[in-house]
Amino acid sequence: MHRQPVRSSNIKSVGYDPATQTMEVEFVSGGVHQYAGVPAAKHEAMLKAPSIGKYFHREVRRSHKSKPVA
Repeated sequence: MHRQPVRSSNIKSVGYDPATQTMEVEFVSGGVHQYAGVPAAKHEAMLKAPSIGKYFHREVRRSHKSKPVA
């Protein structure tokens, strides 16, 4: 999945597949996780949020199942 760089102290890049509603997040710490069932509107709102990291923790991390990407 193609990820685009973002301005965040915790998140390095974010990708999204609208066909599967999967968001892929690369963290500054080096890990990459995929989050299932993320609506396109939530992905777009995260990229426009004043704090991408805060939005991610509040709206994505707590609400969607994740799995690490090898």
